[in-house]
This record gives sequence, C-alpha cells and structure tokens, in this order.
Amino acid sequence: MSYIKIKKSRQGTAIIISFDIKTEKFSSPSEKSKFFEELYGRRQIIKKENKVYEYYRKGLLDEINHLRVTNSVFITLEEHMKKIEEFFKEWENKVIVKSFPVLLSDKEFKLLEPKKKHYD
Repeated sequence: MSYIKIKKSRQGTAIIISFDIKTEKFSSPSEKSKFFEELYGRRQIIKKENKVYEYYRKGLLDEINHLRVTNSVFITLEEHMKKIEEFFKEWENKVIVKSFPVLLSDKEFKLLEPKKKHYD
C-alpha cells in the first residue's frame, strides 16, 4: 500500500481564487472591461501631434503578489484576501467567485512573498 504525504507549508496559507463572469449581467461591454481593468490594470496609448504617450493604469493585482494560473484563476497569500473579497463584493451580482486553500512548493511560495526593497 502506498501513502500520500501531505507537506504543510511553514510560511503560511496560499489561496487559489477562481472567478467566472455573468456576461448578461453587465450593462455594456465597457462595464465588463472596467471590471478586468480594475482587477488586472491596463495599458493606455495616446497618439497626439506625431507623439505617442504610453501609460499603465494599475489594477488590484498590481498591488498584490500573485501567481496567475489562467485568465480567471490566480493564487495569492491568505493575508491579501480582505482586499480581494472587497473588490469582488463590488461585482457580486456579475461575477461568481470561489476560493480554496492550496499547497505550494517552497519555491512557488517564495514567488508570493513581498519583494524586499534594498536601499543603498
């Protein structure tokens, strides 16, 4: 008989978040775009008088370390769940969200840890 070993992480708990949009509940394509822009951010290019200006507007996930699994699935640390829950609460009638604890390897977990800032 073989046994499966479940390895517990020493660092903390990671959460996998999956969401699905209810397209018919959005009032317009621009409202649906707004949801994704607020979550993932967006790049904006403005052409004016033979010049090109490029801006990046940050979204929620720019502020939170995460691993993107697919377009509608990502993993983050449990400590960020309050911000994520607040964001999805604003869209609760238009988006279905599920979250579950997940085990990560130490290498994957390190990708979720805040980056240390070095000052010279």
